[in-house]
Amino acid sequence: MERPTNFAHHRYVGDKRSLVFYDVDELIDESIMDELQAAGTFATFGPDTPLEARNRGFKQYRGPGAG
Repeated sequence: MERPTNFAHHRYVGDKRSLVFYDVDELIDESIMDELQAAGTFATFGPDTPLEARNRGFKQYRGPGAG
């Protein structure tokens, strides 16, 4: 999946509602990112790593369309 404009410089994006983070480069189901952008409840991480996302309490998405 190509990164949406909002996330052009972020590979890992979290959903504040569910505390799940997504690897945008590996995501197959584009509707997940569309819904996340529409809700406006996303978070990005600095540094942009899975370790930083986990440090903030997020868990990696492993569901359908994860890639």
